[in-house]
Amino acid sequence: MLFSSITFLCYFLPAVLAVYFLAPERWGNVVLLVASLIFYAWGGPAYAVLMLVLITLGFFFGLGIERARGGAGAGADSRDEAGAASHGSAGAKTCLIAGLVCTVTALFYFKYADFAISSFNFVTGADAALLGIVLPVGISFYTFQLMSYLIDVYRGEPACRNWIALATYIAMFPQLVAGPIVRYADIRKQMSNRKRSAGDIAWGARRFVLGLAKKVFIANQLFELCALFRATDEPSVLFCWLYALAFMLCIYFDFSGYSDMAIGLGRIFGFTFRENFEHPYMSRSVTEFWRRWHISLGSWFRDYVYIPLGGNRVSRMRWIFNVAVVWFVTGLWHGAAWNFVAWGLLFAVLLVFEKLVIGRLLEGSRVISRVYVLLAVCLSFVIFNADGLAGAAADLAGMFGLAGLPLVSAEALYQLRSFAVVLVIAAVGSTSLVRDAARRLQADARFGRVVAVVEPVFLAAMLLLCVAYLVDASFNPFLYFRF
Repeated sequence: MLFSSITFLCYFLPAVLAVYFLAPERWGNVVLLVASLIFYAWGGPAYAVLMLVLITLGFFFGLGIERARGGAGAGADSRDEAGAASHGSAGAKTCLIAGLVCTVTALFYFKYADFAISSFNFVTGADAALLGIVLPVGISFYTFQLMSYLIDVYRGEPACRNWIALATYIAMFPQLVAGPIVRYADIRKQMSNRKRSAGDIAWGARRFVLGLAKKVFIANQLFELCALFRATDEPSVLFCWLYALAFMLCIYFDFSGYSDMAIGLGRIFGFTFRENFEHPYMSRSVTEFWRRWHISLGSWFRDYVYIPLGGNRVSRMRWIFNVAVVWFVTGLWHGAAWNFVAWGLLFAVLLVFEKLVIGRLLEGSRVISRVYVLLAVCLSFVIFNADGLAGAAADLAGMFGLAGLPLVSAEALYQLRSFAVVLVIAAVGSTSLVRDAARRLQADARFGRVVAVVEPVFLAAMLLLCVAYLVDASFNPFLYFRF
């Protein structure tokens, strides 16, 4: 079930909101858990059972870790002491490893088993049959949340002693399908003590509608342009670059729009999720880009992979190795194909290159740095969205005139004219210009009151337009379902 679907907007969400706010506050987690299970089971009841099994295993392993490190009932204030104890406890480490193995095994089987078999066949020339496994929606996100929970308990965070609370945290439908990746330590207190605030509801509704508009009016339109490129009989260098630009903007508005909706829904239900995007296309280095893009994933890999490997407090060669490992895994997390691995390793090369060679140059020129980042990210997303490594090579060759394509084609010019407005809107909307202008208007005494009156009307109209569009639309993809 997509957030940007009639089923969700007109039936599921209103019903859940009605039950949630009519029920006593102490039943909030139960209502959210039941709603989340229905939401998830919509795409396949068996996968909801899988998720519940993993949650239950994580629940007992978390309690086992806490018990083994002698930290039962330990609070956040005793985190350092408990954490030190945990590292000396063989039992806690055993429970942690067992929990991680169960979680990673499920992720590997459903997401990477066929990839491993096909790679084995390619290298050895064997003909082993693929398993034909269907990827459970959101498994990459909820398994990472389970892993972070177990690791945090091992490091000294108190374990969750209420199965319903943990299950609600993992299965919570606002952030289940596409993140942001929420850590239990960040919302532990909110799981048991959150208030229903009219201000939070209004803020969350505003954020949800804006995210929905980004998804429906910009991302969907740009994805249609990408689909037209794939189906064209008149490829050209111009069309290749038009596709690359469209996809770069499309994936941003698709994913950041979904994150906005998730953060907004979370706030409506009383949760404060961390931001997941901060205008990444305004970055002046790839390093900065990854501090602004998919922030929850980047911080996850930093805290649970990069720093445990030694981070940058090691020799230069070991640091390069650490960066390569993190970005190999990051690429593989995004998809079970070698073009995703190549995409991740490209960023590893760029990050090392920036650190060792061109860092000062980027700091000294705003123009060069921003052109460099946009070009690097644009080319990387061509690799990201390609049909394997061969497809990536073909797309890049087309962009740089190495595929024997004409520079311009009639269809490319037609599509450029047809999508020019949405491309310009997307380009401007990917910067902070709109946000900054809105903040200045709200802060201005002359316009602040007008904005306060007009904004709810504007948002209501935007919501109605989104619903009207979705009623007739047959094209409503979501890119991150594959992850």
